[in-house]
Formats: sequence, structure tokens, C-alpha cells
Amino acid sequence: MSTIFNIRSALWIGFFVAIVLAWSMMFMMAIGMDVDLIGRPGDMGATMAAMDPRMPMDMPMARFGPLFSMWAIMMAAMMLPTLVPTLRSYEDLIVSANGSRAGWLGVLLGYFVVWVAFAAVIAGIQLVLLFGGMVDMLGIAKNIWIAAALLIVVGLFQFSRAKEVCHGVCHAPMMYFVGHWKTGFRGGLRMGLGLGAFCVGCCWGFMALGFVGGVMSLLWMGLATLFMILEKLPAVGHVVTKPMGVVLILAGIALPVWANL
Repeated sequence: MSTIFNIRSALWIGFFVAIVLAWSMMFMMAIGMDVDLIGRPGDMGATMAAMDPRMPMDMPMARFGPLFSMWAIMMAAMMLPTLVPTLRSYEDLIVSANGSRAGWLGVLLGYFVVWVAFAAVIAGIQLVLLFGGMVDMLGIAKNIWIAAALLIVVGLFQFSRAKEVCHGVCHAPMMYFVGHWKTGFRGGLRMGLGLGAFCVGCCWGFMALGFVGGVMSLLWMGLATLFMILEKLPAVGHVVTKPMGVVLILAGIALPVWANL
């Protein structure tokens, strides 16, 4: 019993350490972004390059590798905290069914693999938007109408059937485990991949909203993470989804008006 407890404690401690490290890395990246993107004070050439990504400057956030790394770290920082209820649900099955610590790790790995794949996709999208002149080096939409449309689209998605289905799985992972139960590490990995896919379907919009507030904005990251955690809490998750949709739609409508004041 003591050995089992120690393994459990070590896994949870490692999980939370990973979250802290991811947020620490994001904080350092956000603080250093100005230097990385526009150079040091007085560096006019670097400043001009940040304004126009077509200029022949070596800008890290205009290359897939650094951009993908940034998004992958961001996925870890933002999405791992939302996985706590899911891992707790699997842990209950270790006691009541034939779950295992290897399966627990498999669920975690599968979930993270899906979000890393999503990081690659959204990094590619950001590059397309960047070189298409629709976002700047910070990932912020240059056109107020693009930002407004994105807010409204994500808000409307909160009322869609796809959101309802995906959120239902994320909100009640125990039902998913019962319906797709597989044992061992490989079984946990398969379930983690499935849960991760539903989670991407549920939360992609909040990641896309980074193009409104800036993909490296710590404020946006913190608020989005907080809301996604609330969406997955058993007691309140089902009552916050549609009100947030209303808020986003109203924000999208008000944004152009506010910008023209």
C-alpha cells in the first residue's frame, strides 16, 4: 500500500511540476518577446522587420519551428490543468476496475499528443495569416473586423451541436471511460487520444481567440485556461458554456463600435 501511494504521489507531483514548468517557460517567452521580435531599443531595422514579415530578417516567430515550439508549450500550460478531473476519474477506475498507473500515464500521453498535433496545425495557420498580412508578429489580427468575426464565430460555436457533444465528453470523462474501456498503457493511450480529440473539438475556439488578444498574452492565456477549467468542473461546467457564448458574441459586436469611438 505504501509503494502504491508513493507511485501515485510521484505521478501527481510530476504532473503538477510539468504544469508549473510550462507556465514558467511561457512567462519567460512572453517577457522576452519584445526583444526577440523587434530587437533592442534603437534597432530600427529589426523594428521594421517585425512590422513587415516579408523583410529579410531572421525572425523566430516567422518560422515554423520556433512557432510550433511556442504553441506546444502553450498547449501544455493551458490544457494540462484542465485534465485534472479526467485523471481523477481514471484514478477511480484503478480502485473499482482494472485500471493501472501505466494506463493513467497512457491517458496523459495520448491527450498531450493530440494537443501537440493541434499546436502544429495552429502554428501553420498563424504563419499563413502572418505572411498573408492578417496578423502581426504577436499574432494579433490587424483588421478589427477579423477580430470581431472571430469572436462572433467562437461565440456561436458555444451553441452548436458539435460543442455540446464534445463538451459532454470533456465534462463527464467517466462515461467515456466506461464506454471505451481498454486496459494497460496501450489502452490508456487509445482513450487519451480519443479524449484529446474531443477536447480539441470543445476548446479550439479559445485557442483561436489568441489571434484577437495576442497568442503570447499572459492575460488571454490565464483567462482562457480558467474558463476551460470551469467548463470541465462537474458542478458548474454545464451552466457556463452558453453564457460565455453570449459574452463572446456581444464582444464581437461591440469591438468595431468601441474601436471607432
